[in-house]
Amino acid sequence: MKGILFSGAGALIISLLCTPLFIRFLVHRNYGQFIRQDGPTAHFTKRGTPTMGGVVIIVATLVAYAFASALTGNVPSASGLLLLFLMVGLGVVGFLDDFTKITRQRSLGLSPTWKIIGQGVVGVLFSVLALQFPNDRFRTPASTHISFTRDLGLDLAFAGTVVGLILFVIWANFLITAWSNAVNLTDGLDGLATGASIFVFAAYTLVSIWQMNQNCQVLASVGPGCYEVRDPRDLAMITAAIVGACFGFLWWNASPAKIFMGDTGALALGGALAGLTILTRTEILGAIIGGLFVIIIISDVIQIGFFKATGRRVFKMAPLHHHFELMGWGEVTIVIRFWIIAALFAGAGFGLFYADWVWVTQGT
Repeated sequence: MKGILFSGAGALIISLLCTPLFIRFLVHRNYGQFIRQDGPTAHFTKRGTPTMGGVVIIVATLVAYAFASALTGNVPSASGLLLLFLMVGLGVVGFLDDFTKITRQRSLGLSPTWKIIGQGVVGVLFSVLALQFPNDRFRTPASTHISFTRDLGLDLAFAGTVVGLILFVIWANFLITAWSNAVNLTDGLDGLATGASIFVFAAYTLVSIWQMNQNCQVLASVGPGCYEVRDPRDLAMITAAIVGACFGFLWWNASPAKIFMGDTGALALGGALAGLTILTRTEILGAIIGGLFVIIIISDVIQIGFFKATGRRVFKMAPLHHHFELMGWGEVTIVIRFWIIAALFAGAGFGLFYADWVWVTQGT
């Protein structure tokens, strides 16, 4: 537990203290946000606000995790390194997108094709490597089984090793693309994605801690309710660091935002969330814990699909938070209410996780 606490506290301090320094650097370089012309007119006042703040979240997470590992003698595991690889890799894709917007002075960054290629390369490498590196009990960081609160009976390797690997890569990349884009779409109002991420990753910190204490690899914990997760302690340390980094960043990102996380932070956090669902064997449960992100990306899909089919719009504007802006809701009101929704989903998801453990262990 000390490592988890050190990691979270360290990331909080680093993010809180280093974000204003990064803001000064970005202002000095004139690295400001460009605003889409078809968005709410109230957003035009945000033009020029420093962006790429996700760099701070990523660096705070990495430094705090390394610091906590050094203090507690923790040896980084395959699962932990893979999660950080996915987070940093997608963060780099987001950084390139943000940097393109800044240098070309437009609200559009990388083309959709290059963005998908970047996400795909990182996602494929992660998913292939996640099925490697078995430990002494022959457990790999990920599993080819579809999972809810633990692995279910559906194994993607049912048709053979090679086919199973291909199916798993497709499934994992679907999750990675979906979650990274969902967080990215949510990052449209000051502090919205950052605050929602705190609730989601806090829930996953509790999930990882519970899996650590009820792990099948610990002899005393072997029982019907134990979890076949390879490195839950390392995952808990990284997840706690992400929570701390987001908390510190939110101080400067809350309305009126002094800095935006940009695609750098949104893709990194989305990638980290996707990686957690895979490595903790909670892929379907993740859609409940991160329910706010799911609702927002679904609103975008509905808007686009319905408009292409009928030429009409379901919402005044998508994603969903912009719909409420155009209805006259204040930005802070929307953000706080969406935080509440995010907290309810995160709590409900963890509640289901715990209820499953009770049902499996006690049969009630």
